[in-house]
Amino acid sequence: MSASILGFPRIGSKRQLKTAVEGFWSKKISQEELLSQARQLRQDHWNLQSSQGLTQVPVGDFTFYDHVLDHAILFGIVPERYNAADAGLERYFALARGLQVPSRNIDLPSLEMVKWFDTNYHYMVPELAINQEFALDSSKIIGELEEALALGLNARPVVIGPVTLLKLSKTVSSASTLSFLPKLLPKYVELVQQLVNKGVKTIQLDEPILALDIDEETKEAFKTAYTTLSQVSGAEYLLATYFGGLGNNLSLVAELPIQALHIDLVRDPKQLPKVLSTIPESVNLSLGVVDGRNIWKTDLNNAFSLLQEAAKARPVENLTVSASCSLLHSPHSLEAETALDAELKSWLAFATEKVVEISTLASALKNGVDSVKAKFEENAAALQTRRSSTRVSNPEVKARVQALTAADYARQAEFPVRQAEQREKFNLPLFPTTTIGSFPQTSEVRRNRARFRKGEITKAEYEQYLETATRECIEWQDKAGLDVLVHGEFERTDMVEFFGEHLSGFTFTRNGWVQSYGSRCVKPPVIYGDVNRTRAMTTETAKFSQTCTSKPVKGMLTGPVTILQWSFVRDDQPRSETCQQIALAIRDEVVDLESSGTTIIQVDEPAIREGLPLRHENWDDYLQWSVDAFRLATAGVKNSTQIHTHMCYSDFNAIFQSIKRLDADVITIENAKSDLKLLHAFEKHGYKAEIGPGLYDIHSPRVPSTQEMKDRVQKMLAYLAPSLLWINPDCGLKTRGWDEVKAALNNLVDVARQLRKEH
Repeated sequence: MSASILGFPRIGSKRQLKTAVEGFWSKKISQEELLSQARQLRQDHWNLQSSQGLTQVPVGDFTFYDHVLDHAILFGIVPERYNAADAGLERYFALARGLQVPSRNIDLPSLEMVKWFDTNYHYMVPELAINQEFALDSSKIIGELEEALALGLNARPVVIGPVTLLKLSKTVSSASTLSFLPKLLPKYVELVQQLVNKGVKTIQLDEPILALDIDEETKEAFKTAYTTLSQVSGAEYLLATYFGGLGNNLSLVAELPIQALHIDLVRDPKQLPKVLSTIPESVNLSLGVVDGRNIWKTDLNNAFSLLQEAAKARPVENLTVSASCSLLHSPHSLEAETALDAELKSWLAFATEKVVEISTLASALKNGVDSVKAKFEENAAALQTRRSSTRVSNPEVKARVQALTAADYARQAEFPVRQAEQREKFNLPLFPTTTIGSFPQTSEVRRNRARFRKGEITKAEYEQYLETATRECIEWQDKAGLDVLVHGEFERTDMVEFFGEHLSGFTFTRNGWVQSYGSRCVKPPVIYGDVNRTRAMTTETAKFSQTCTSKPVKGMLTGPVTILQWSFVRDDQPRSETCQQIALAIRDEVVDLESSGTTIIQVDEPAIREGLPLRHENWDDYLQWSVDAFRLATAGVKNSTQIHTHMCYSDFNAIFQSIKRLDADVITIENAKSDLKLLHAFEKHGYKAEIGPGLYDIHSPRVPSTQEMKDRVQKMLAYLAPSLLWINPDCGLKTRGWDEVKAALNNLVDVARQLRKEH
């Protein structure tokens, strides 16, 4: 009987990794200090798992930026242009975030970045050259393995499987990425041999692609890959699948020469009987019964029932209790949440607490429930308290949802009518310029926010500071020549947390951080009950902002689907119902903004594609309620009010009809890291509304030249009419510094001016 997890959060209990990495970038600490702090973090996390009774610890799940990027380095998938950077961490971070060193004539954009399956984690897309040659650099994973072995730990290396790695990659040629498998496999064999030589017994190969619908080419690739890997003497493999059930891929997996299989029984508990009857008894099973993606306490009795079902078919020594997926997507620990409401806290479990749940379940399966009776009783009491709590349900909210009609989801007129009224009202120039919303959250912004929260300055003093920062931001945009301005969002810590703080049914943590990309961490709100807007959220700021300029200032709101996706969502009612409640709250805010004089309103939905189910059979239902939620939030305004939305890191081709059905007047999209591939969809499907494909990547500190951005626009004009094209960055500017923002936006405005002369 064993207990283990697939991976642990990297960032540390107090975001130590973020501090160390950003300290290294700013040259406040040396490379040696960075490596030392990272080593201590890894050891702390391994020791935590071991102390709680886990029988194996994952090794290789730690990364300075992204685990997929680490695998690109591991197998030598480094585009030749990055050889301009020094080998090691400079090249690594150049791939991750770009590198601009004029004195060395280096100007490298970063790799493309997209979402990791249906999560809010972003990964860097490996880029395969036409004549790609692979080269193994195992120094990182071998080094971390040696660290764990030196501590006397039973270590299990974690490696992304070869099929998933190639499926997540891209190539500049028209060839399938799987066509590179024959060249890549020898490097996997070489890596496995090195790990076996170090005394490793089991190697975890992550293949989450098996939770998707896969074609025959992919199935054949799995057979080839695992037949080849099975030939390494002494190697045993744990094939890890997660984010969904195996579905029709189960028979394929049953044929693979593996020694252990991990399945996600949180996303798909109903797959267990078929797995037990189909997977050979010689294959050990790792059972993911604890949710690695959400923060609610596990129902130990329900989880134990699944384990008992497995134990009836397999010897317990051939079973492992685990989380559904890596705990990467969970915050570190509840220990620091001393200010959290005691009742709400009793309903939650972060990564550290999930490790305890796993250990408890393993003990129950091995020694009987009585051996951990007190823990089971405590768990049941907390769950009953949650089920019976009056703070969870709001009858007025439920009644309002029930009373909705088809008219609540439709604008007054079709887009051409609205467009004509909006153009007459705003009189914007050709190629109007704007930004996506946020401006730099400088150390001064964060310091004043912290001083206010600590009571060092009064509310009036803090609000005065925010007004000053907002006015300066708007005046700079006005002077720079931007056409539609934003207020900068200095009052907001996060685009979801800010709104959750103004809505009932939400609660918040102090240290519930999870990694989004690189050193960027987010602290998702917790939706525990019915959602309702109790007061206006942004109207006063919007009214003040408009007094700072004669140009239009956008009202900035986060859309209902994104608030849902980027929160820890209650699991006691359908997500679609929670989303409707949020949509009504945002609708109230949209209507109030219009009434107060803000008539360009942006309702961001960067997560709408992210929430798409991994299996096609579930798409229609999701796309229906998610698009309906956006329409419900935005349909209550006049024709002359212009509704914008923003989306990022999304492949729109498969869901384009749903994107059109959003019925937004202007859509801005991430584009600079995507090689214009998204624009093919807009041309192919005949998108007629206005659109702003991002001209430069805001996740990199580099400043693009005017010519670089103009060249990008010229390519866009092959797909889009000049009368429909907006000029804007990829995303919000929150994480950037003012110097680079000003330089980049000055260049962006210059692009628009040149284009107006030419058109």
